Amino acid sequence: QVQVVESGGGLVHTGGSLRLSCAASGSIFSIYAMGWYRQALGKQREWVATITTGGSTDYGDSVKGRFTISRDNAKKVYLQMNNLKPEDTAVYYCKMTSSPNDYWGQGTQVTVSS
Repeated sequence: QVQVVESGGGLVHTGGSLRLSCAASGSIFSIYAMGWYRQALGKQREWVATITTGGSTDYGDSVKGRFTISRDNAKKVYLQMNNLKPEDTAVYYCKMTSSPNDYWGQGTQVTVSS
């Protein structure tokens, strides 16, 4: 059974930083990308950032220059979030893209107070 677990969310003031972590366990093979998404209350889920197993990264326009995605092995990914803004408040989800399935975590809440 595959598990994807996020951690590191919390409450922070505007301008603060948080580091999210995500780890996958179980029989998950051929992960070729890991990503972060977020969903604010009443809004659709939004893509935040992706990193491939080759190390290529990409970011949504709203987080470019403030967030950094990284990984330290094939099943662990991080999201460093700096200069946080109230509009970054959301549940953040980790996604492991593999063949043939994608796997999602349960989410971790990030709240940025003004």
